[in-house]
Amino acid sequence: MEPKKNPNADLTKNSGLYFAIGLFVVLLLSYIAIEHKTYDKDDNFEYTMQVDSMEEEEVIQTQQLKTPPPPPPPAAPEIIEVVKNEEEVKETVVQSTETDQEEEIVEMEDVVEVEEDLDIDVPFAVIEDAPVFPGCESAKNKKKCFQEMMQKHIRKYFRYPEIAQEMGVQGRVNIMFTIDKDGSITNIRKRGPDKNLEKEAVRIISKLPKMTPGRQRGRAVRVPFSIPITFKLQ
Repeated sequence: MEPKKNPNADLTKNSGLYFAIGLFVVLLLSYIAIEHKTYDKDDNFEYTMQVDSMEEEEVIQTQQLKTPPPPPPPAAPEIIEVVKNEEEVKETVVQSTETDQEEEIVEMEDVVEVEEDLDIDVPFAVIEDAPVFPGCESAKNKKKCFQEMMQKHIRKYFRYPEIAQEMGVQGRVNIMFTIDKDGSITNIRKRGPDKNLEKEAVRIISKLPKMTPGRQRGRAVRVPFSIPITFKLQ
């Protein structure tokens, strides 16, 4: 008897192979479904870099703040003892200085004014009463007469030093001196170009006569005076 169906159309022939392939496909799909992950779409990316320092950071120990001690309690006030003053206070009696009409008024003696000696130097140009050169006592202008007599005295005693003439030294010597309170010549000073000329100028002034001293407010004072002496070769 011939089979009714075509043997090539038998579906059960490779059923085991098909079952294995289907099982593999199902397992594969199940694995993919389980392991599949989804991510949100985001275009902003942040890149960070972490660098681990090899050195250990020093840990700063926090010092413990010490609370200042409380201030000492205020000292107890001193006890003031009141001591009774046993001594009696004597009253001071102030007597009146007013004079009674019956009292006699004693007259004071005349007060004698003591003249003070003026120990000052008054320049010749400003002194009230200039020193009087001998021979100028009756002159009206005693200052002018004094200067004229000084010039006569210098011309009278002038002598050119020989050593200065030989060396050809000439010039002007400023000579300063003081007419003291007794009329004598003191404190002679000089300044010139040569010692020989200065020496001659001092010699001339030292021969001045004693004068009547100058007076300021009626009292004798010292009067400084200066005059140049010129040495000039002919």
